[in-house]
Amino acid sequence: MGSTVNLKDKIKQANLLKLKEQSVFKNFVTWFEIPAYNHYRSVAFYNFIYGIEITSVELNGFAMGFFPAENGIGGAIVTGQGCVPSEIGPLIYLNGGHDLNDVLSKVNEAGGRVVMEKSFLSETSGYFALFIDSEGNRLALHSKH
Repeated sequence: MGSTVNLKDKIKQANLLKLKEQSVFKNFVTWFEIPAYNHYRSVAFYNFIYGIEITSVELNGFAMGFFPAENGIGGAIVTGQGCVPSEIGPLIYLNGGHDLNDVLSKVNEAGGRVVMEKSFLSETSGYFALFIDSEGNRLALHSKH
């Protein structure tokens, strides 16, 4: 009986590896948008907590502020019809850098609210924290340290 169970496990593991190798996607997220009521307040919030300069444009009735991204996944702050901030729904994990406390420590001062302090996940996964931004969106930060 034990050898049958081991064989089934080995077949299952082989099938999972095969599926992983056949996957077309490197990343399942390619772009993100954070909705905002007040575009300038939201841009100022993220500029402050990250120490960055977000570039904004007006496009088809929407204001879009683009997070600087050289490689990887990009995103924007978007203001316009149908862009409604929310504390519920999908949760976006933003890069917290080397230590997410560097970013998290600025959230309250920038007009947001920390809802979960830096919390340990595991040695391999690192840490995360949750916050509400200046517009009422619930977001997370992630870092290895």
